[in-house]
Amino acid sequence: MNNFARVFLKAKEEQEIQQGFPWVFDNEISRVKYRRNETDEWQQTSLEETLVPDGSGVEVYTKAGGFLGTGIINRKSKITIRIISAEHADKVFEDTYAFWEKRVFDAVNIRRTHYAENDSYRLIFGEADFIPGLICERYCDEGGTVYLVVQFLSLSCEVFKKEIIAALEKACRPFGIYERSDAGVREKEGLSETAGWIGKAHGTVITIVENGIKIAVDIAQGQKTGYFLDQKDNRRVASAFCHGKKVLDTFTHTGAFGLNAFKAGAKEVVSVDISEEAVSMVKKNITLNGASKVVKAVCADVFDLLKKYEADGEKFDVIILDPPAFTKSAKMIQKAYGGYKEINLRAMRLLNEGGILITCSCSHFFEPEMFYDMLMHAAADSHRRVQILEKRGAGPDHPVLLGYPKSEYLKCAVCRVM
Repeated sequence: MNNFARVFLKAKEEQEIQQGFPWVFDNEISRVKYRRNETDEWQQTSLEETLVPDGSGVEVYTKAGGFLGTGIINRKSKITIRIISAEHADKVFEDTYAFWEKRVFDAVNIRRTHYAENDSYRLIFGEADFIPGLICERYCDEGGTVYLVVQFLSLSCEVFKKEIIAALEKACRPFGIYERSDAGVREKEGLSETAGWIGKAHGTVITIVENGIKIAVDIAQGQKTGYFLDQKDNRRVASAFCHGKKVLDTFTHTGAFGLNAFKAGAKEVVSVDISEEAVSMVKKNITLNGASKVVKAVCADVFDLLKKYEADGEKFDVIILDPPAFTKSAKMIQKAYGGYKEINLRAMRLLNEGGILITCSCSHFFEPEMFYDMLMHAAADSHRRVQILEKRGAGPDHPVLLGYPKSEYLKCAVCRVM
């Protein structure tokens, strides 16, 4: 018997966890049993009254007393426990360096089956790699130098930062590790935002090579971790339709979709983003690839620009819609549905007959059924017939954890519009 606190769920709250869901919410907990040391009596309290410190390891049990797993408790968060192991807590905490080293090496080794040493990819995808709250990108610059960008987004990984960083250094031997724990979600965990080099400082703009295209990535100021690696394979697939075509690349961020189209032989590419900083980076990437005669960067609101193109009678052969998440909560789904439908409807109207629409959603709340329902209604309202040629998602560096739908967040449809 160990001394780790025991958290008991309410009746019938264990099913999702048994199916793989790695979170326990505050309203699912019935009681907590704990003692300070081996000589103390076990105390039983409510979650609100417990003296178990946030950041402690706890064991999770069904109401009837069946063991479910070990997690880290954080009463400041609605996600009160993030489960880190199916083993008992004394086994997990026997050697935390060895425990997290195995998790990191498992993630590294599974990526090596898909990616070469000079590739850039997501190395750790939080809960889907059994390290809740941790994001780690592996960037390899054009000279072969490896950088890691890490985000500690929850207390459950923050308390093991030393062990995780040590494991990453051992597994990857990076030139530098930059922390981007500057996301607002940390506030919900009772954590302050932080960013900067872990260890020796280096320059923060690097150039990677993706599908033969050079991309400048600002790991300090770029969105989230600097670049969206999850679309790498989808950019390659989209480019196959672009030879000799007129292409519109919207919500372009760094211009990567448009530059992949350029490499495939597009005759004209317009890459659009509302952010002046993003457009500045797009222009830099256009120059890096010698694409200035084909690719044009435009700073504009995509919604407004699509309306203008329609009013002007503009037409395209290929349109790429890769917007940011239009909803980050379940409450905003209907509003998001309207936004997604509008841009897709207008894009369909702008396409020549037989044109290709590459359309995406990265909001996990906007589930696949709703995404494809939206496309169907956008097609009907645009009076176009649409064939879905392929349904795609994120690359193999973004594994999907069964029982955790949030890990299957990216939808990408390749459509032919008649």
